[in-house]
Amino acid sequence: MKRILLALALTGLVGSAMAVDAPGLPVTKAPAGAEVYIISPSDGATVGQDVTVRFGLKGMGVAPAGVAKEHTGHHHLLVDVTELPAAGKPIPADAHHVHFGGGQTQTTLKLAPGTHTLQLELGDQNHVPFDPAVVSKKITIHVK
Repeated sequence: MKRILLALALTGLVGSAMAVDAPGLPVTKAPAGAEVYIISPSDGATVGQDVTVRFGLKGMGVAPAGVAKEHTGHHHLLVDVTELPAAGKPIPADAHHVHFGGGQTQTTLKLAPGTHTLQLELGDQNHVPFDPAVVSKKITIHVK
């Protein structure tokens, strides 16, 4: 029994070490002039707690996550994020990094009253940011 437990522990340690050393996912090059932007709301807008955010994209197309089609990606909405996600790694999926892997180009968020920032980042088929990153200007909205 002790040998089995030791073998399992060693397997876990080796697996963890290999994961740390494993190369990241491939990084997709962004075409020159690619641009993502927030159509609405506008920077500085005062909005209700249910706010519709519309996404814009120039120089690229939108495709769902998992679809490898040249010069396409899908949107990620960064809510109250101070630093962009790390290059070469998938964009996190949490309350501050909202994924639109179905190819959606708008959403309605429920936000608490107060001041919030919104920013878009385009990810490739694996949710990895492009190189160079295709990121919108960060906007600030005020939720009443």
